Amino acid sequence: MDKEWIRSFREKLDQHYAWPSLYMFKFIVPTGKESQVKELFPLHTTTEKQSRQGNYTSITVQMMMPSSEAVIGIYEQASVIEGLIAL
Repeated sequence: MDKEWIRSFREKLDQHYAWPSLYMFKFIVPTGKESQVKELFPLHTTTEKQSRQGNYTSITVQMMMPSSEAVIGIYEQASVIEGLIAL
């Protein structure tokens, strides 16, 4: 992940959230890779929706996050999943 992107994203998070705060993560992954995303949230319930043609699955999870750094940490972990799109 680009350092400038991380700095900018951290600033935006800190402007819009008062930590700790409930944060919603949304990802799109190729169908079959859902478990890799769900492993990032072992104690949380995820919501999944498959695309019309079944090639992709969107995954949403809400969780209480202590800081912008923690949110960025999740995105950094998710960034290694091949084909993942973070929204």
